[in-house]
Amino acid sequence: MSSPTEHPAAWARTDVPEGLGLGTLLPEPDGYRLEAGETVVEGEERFFTRFTVRTDLAWATREVRTEVVSSRGTAAVALAAQGGHWFDDKGNPLPGLVGCLDVDVAATPLTNTLPIRRLGLRPGEYRDIQVVWIDIPSLRVRRVRQRYTRHAAEGGLERYTYRDPLHGEYRLSVDGHGVVVDYERFARRLRADD
Repeated sequence: MSSPTEHPAAWARTDVPEGLGLGTLLPEPDGYRLEAGETVVEGEERFFTRFTVRTDLAWATREVRTEVVSSRGTAAVALAAQGGHWFDDKGNPLPGLVGCLDVDVAATPLTNTLPIRRLGLRPGEYRDIQVVWIDIPSLRVRRVRQRYTRHAAEGGLERYTYRDPLHGEYRLSVDGHGVVVDYERFARRLRADD
């Protein structure tokens, strides 16, 4: 399986009638950049999301910009983080997000890479974390508690369980780069032979 830094990864959404996402992970001199987009059609609702996340070398989020195009027009949210302190695009502090080191853009499995890489869990370990959750397509921002548990590898893929109080528990399989291959009841990576 090729690296998402060489070729973008593509996912089919399995939780909606039609949805397709594409994302890539790019190394930068002072960290990493995640770039992704997704189109979803569900009933009368149709939207396109595009986002960029920049992290430091330890995979802690430094900034995120998310845009949504829908029948309601175009909207965007931009946030910056430094040492677990978050700010809006005007530099105003967001005290409700203090201590969050990861961002989860709800439209994509790509942002699950952030805590997977940052935490470096061994099989059998788990960690409870607080993340900045950006809901798609509303762009509502809130703090969410999540738990990542790493399991033994199987079939050449690393295995995790993800849990949060809003959405429940999901099993994830990821490649050697920490990028999701299968996300139970949410998304499935498309391979060249699909």
